[in-house]
Amino acid sequence: MIPHKAFILAAGMGTRMRPLTDTIPKPMVEVAGHSLIERTLNHLAGAGITDVTINLHYLGEKLEEHLEGHDDVRIRLSHEEELLDTGGGIAKELTHFSDESFFVISGDSLWSDGPENSALQRLSDAWDPSKMDILLLLQPTESMKLTKGIGDYHLEPDGRAVRSHTQDGAYMFTSIRINKPEIFDGCPNGAFSYLKLMDQAQKRGRLFGLVHDGDWHHISTPEDLDSVNAAFEK
Repeated sequence: MIPHKAFILAAGMGTRMRPLTDTIPKPMVEVAGHSLIERTLNHLAGAGITDVTINLHYLGEKLEEHLEGHDDVRIRLSHEEELLDTGGGIAKELTHFSDESFFVISGDSLWSDGPENSALQRLSDAWDPSKMDILLLLQPTESMKLTKGIGDYHLEPDGRAVRSHTQDGAYMFTSIRINKPEIFDGCPNGAFSYLKLMDQAQKRGRLFGLVHDGDWHHISTPEDLDSVNAAFEK
């Protein structure tokens, strides 16, 4: 069964996207007339996810207003007075997920599904909590034509993901994943990076990757956005 809950990370400052993010948070940046977070919510609703938690900080009131009327999924907002980073923001709301595995997605994600099935459904089909703590959706860097790919990970023949500290891996982490709530056991209070949890899962042999069969775009700068928008307009 596909997990029915998800967490969208949307609290960041979007510094590298300035000046576009001087007045709006990065998840509200638009591609072909639709905001990045709107596109993510549509993917989630289409895959049957019913319950989405979104964290807010930078220009949070604008993002909260932007989300009004999105009733395809039930949205819970988590306001952060101080930034808790990618790990601490999720840990703050962990009790909401109880003992259920759930999706985690960055609020600036932009992807299209491949020919077989939706990326979220493919992740769900591959998810095996008996041997996995985290399952990452990985994009082949060689297929990234519109934005620059970074070789975050190698993949072993058995599907285990191995981080490349020299960034010479064949795959970039898309920020889309499924995880078990147990990975947060013993985590510090306050801000910490989710990357720490990924590294710990790798050491346990429980970090796996699934290769995305569609497109995913790494939108980091206004130039990246221009490139993607030009392609979408065509």
